[in-house]
Amino acid sequence: MGLISPFATVQASTYPLQTTFPDIMMYKAHTNKKVIALTFDDGPDQRFTPDILDVLNQHHVNATFFLMGSRVAKYPHVAKRIVKTGHAAGNHTYWHPQLTKTGVHNMKWEINKTEQQIQAATGTKPKLFRAPYGALNKTLVKKLGGMGYKGIGWSIDTNDWKELSARSIVNRVFNNVHPGAIILMHSAGHGTQDLSGTVHALKKMIPRLKKKGYRFVTIPELWSLEHENMSKDLHQ
Repeated sequence: MGLISPFATVQASTYPLQTTFPDIMMYKAHTNKKVIALTFDDGPDQRFTPDILDVLNQHHVNATFFLMGSRVAKYPHVAKRIVKTGHAAGNHTYWHPQLTKTGVHNMKWEINKTEQQIQAATGTKPKLFRAPYGALNKTLVKKLGGMGYKGIGWSIDTNDWKELSARSIVNRVFNNVHPGAIILMHSAGHGTQDLSGTVHALKKMIPRLKKKGYRFVTIPELWSLEHENMSKDLHQ
């Protein structure tokens, strides 16, 4: 871009793909505004996703759900509810492979197959993508951009997939919270995985974060804010 952003050092040391591909990748927004984005991977299902949607609705919070195509095919009504109630839907592959091992051709298939399922279930075409395990490299990111997608990572990992207690999840969030954060959580898991800690954590942390002055936004809203800031930097 020709100019040094005041955030370049932070990005380079923590999120190199966002530094190299700022128009494709985002792990957090660089802002002083107290905005925060809740994101949920691996759904939809019929066990935890509906409960999470209930909590979000109760607190008037919109979030972003990165959906697996194979699960959208199984639970299209839940995917439809996600979009219908004002949340953003993103693409999280069809079978959840580690893309840095399976390569570009497989990523293209996974994204296209999932896109078809999400569009059929919700009537919307996703343009956000989150790689399983966050596993991406420069070759994959270039292809992602060529497909018209924005790649989304995270800056706070709750590790809720480890079946942590609500208290542990809340502590992880509040120990790391910052303006422009993207919080990684899960709305579904494998057959015996218990994500009830996630549901109960949301009930606790949403009111507490609001009390601290945070406003919840979707990833498309956060993306707009990030690029508004970048535009200002370029014109200074």
